[in-house]
Amino acid sequence: MQSLAARPDLWDDSAKAQRVMGELSAVEDDLRVYDEFAANLEDLTVLNDLAKEEDDETTAAEVAEGLDGLRRVLDDLEIRVLLSGDYDARDAIVTVHAGAGGTDSQDWAETLLRMVLRWAERHGFKVDLHDEQEGDEAGIRSATFTVHGARAYGLLHGERGVHRLVRISPFDSQARRHTAFSSIDVVPLLDEVDEEIVIGDDELRVDVYRSSGPGGQGVNTTDSAVRLTHLPTGIVVSCQNERSQLQNKATATTLLKAKLAELEREKREAELSAVRGEQRDVAWGSQIRSYVLHPYQMVKDHRTGQETGNTSAVLDGDFDDFITAYLQWKARGAAAADDTGSDV
Repeated sequence: MQSLAARPDLWDDSAKAQRVMGELSAVEDDLRVYDEFAANLEDLTVLNDLAKEEDDETTAAEVAEGLDGLRRVLDDLEIRVLLSGDYDARDAIVTVHAGAGGTDSQDWAETLLRMVLRWAERHGFKVDLHDEQEGDEAGIRSATFTVHGARAYGLLHGERGVHRLVRISPFDSQARRHTAFSSIDVVPLLDEVDEEIVIGDDELRVDVYRSSGPGGQGVNTTDSAVRLTHLPTGIVVSCQNERSQLQNKATATTLLKAKLAELEREKREAELSAVRGEQRDVAWGSQIRSYVLHPYQMVKDHRTGQETGNTSAVLDGDFDDFITAYLQWKARGAAAADDTGSDV
């Protein structure tokens, strides 16, 4: 990686250069964290021996505090190890869609959007909002955005699926309990798909319309928003937050190619699963997590069993425990599949 980054012709392709430098920076950061962990562990070992020899409670307390810090670093290292997939280091394209539940689902979709945006803010990630379609009465029908940051896709891809909300509806005059569904889709942002994915003109329908979301007066007074429909697959992407129709179309094309690349990857995985004889539940449309606000408070992930009663924290973007639990669950599943395959 360092030799590739040192090549004089690297910056002839700026997109590739940025990806290489980003991957190199991530590897160097991993090594830095590991080296610091190893050095601190060695220091604590010496300090612990000293505390035992002198029966020093103050030094022993210092060792205990240091071990707590090491445990937190070890948890971080474990996440880094788990994020070793082909695309885990990439940026993430996230789409939130309102599902069944009428106005409640659209309000729920906006809450999920805020939840992920708050999570990105907590991690210091940059977010580009490409499209946001307002709901009929409240909330949103959909929103698409890109999260830029180290391992953004690896951290967020476990959020893909249907999220279920149970609460007393603020839109019900009789204050009855309602259930609403919204989905989150996550795909990696891939620079190389521009060359690998070719979309024929006869495969694409292009619609232009007036932007309705944020972006300033220049955006809202022209028919600059672009919606692309890929006819063979039915995939639809929109972009309205750039300053011109040309820019919106270019961004929408990038989003569409990323979704098509992910669709091809899923097809390949399904073919491999069929060859191996694996039996998996259909993921699309399945409920991955429930958020119950009435009659009790609980967020529970149905894949991992991870749960918490602190619903407000999760909805404010503090769902790292769910991310960690998912990555661990996924790793256990992969290990079990490898063991089964080795017995065949």
